[in-house]
Amino acid sequence: MQPEVITHLIDLNRQFYQTFGAAFAATRRRIQPGIRQVLGRIPPAGRWLDLGCGSGSLAVEWARAGRSGAYLGLDFSRALLEEAQASVQTGAPHHPGLEISFQLTDLTQPDWDASLGSQTFDGALSFAVFHHLPSMRLRLQALSALRRRLPAGALFYHSQWQFQNSPRLMERVQPWELVGLSDADVEPNDYLLDWRYALPGQPEQVGYRYVHLFTREELAALASQAGFEVVNEFDSDGREGNLALYQTWRALD
Repeated sequence: MQPEVITHLIDLNRQFYQTFGAAFAATRRRIQPGIRQVLGRIPPAGRWLDLGCGSGSLAVEWARAGRSGAYLGLDFSRALLEEAQASVQTGAPHHPGLEISFQLTDLTQPDWDASLGSQTFDGALSFAVFHHLPSMRLRLQALSALRRRLPAGALFYHSQWQFQNSPRLMERVQPWELVGLSDADVEPNDYLLDWRYALPGQPEQVGYRYVHLFTREELAALASQAGFEVVNEFDSDGREGNLALYQTWRALD
């Protein structure tokens, strides 16, 4: 994928969340079943990094579970981070042994982890995020930086959208020409999806997002190249329980 196309897709997603951030957050306050399953596997204490924390639903759940240690949520959307801060302040019980913080960070930048200083983490999370990073190169860059923040043996839990399993969502697929691109500009399994929103009594607004549809083979290759191994996976979410693929990766020596 050419650099100018990558930039175009990054800007497309950034504009979506700047325009629809608050409205989108209102549709994502419920913890998905797959995430609850992951939370049941995580030790109650430790320092954890959440890549693409969104509006803070996971942070609130983290605090309600009585965990100790630290939770740092990263996101590139200022609107979603403001929602996250407010959600924690109003919906999360205070625990002296738990530090919850958020940071404005863009995973598409080559030095996105520089603001973390010398921090390392016991584990990492990223739910429904990496499919929004355009190009194999950019995804590998972000994952390699994450690997440097984890000790050998640490676990990375993540999920990837499997919208091909939903006829309703497949109807949201739009031609690239709507955003000035073509099929030749993007990589295999790259899609443009619309998102529609309307306030009562107001006309419907439409936004567009770039989404990559991961295969298991592609994820296994990414894990290996970034210094991880796939140790577990399961399908969850949606009416049929197959709208997201959850995987656990272990950081290798």
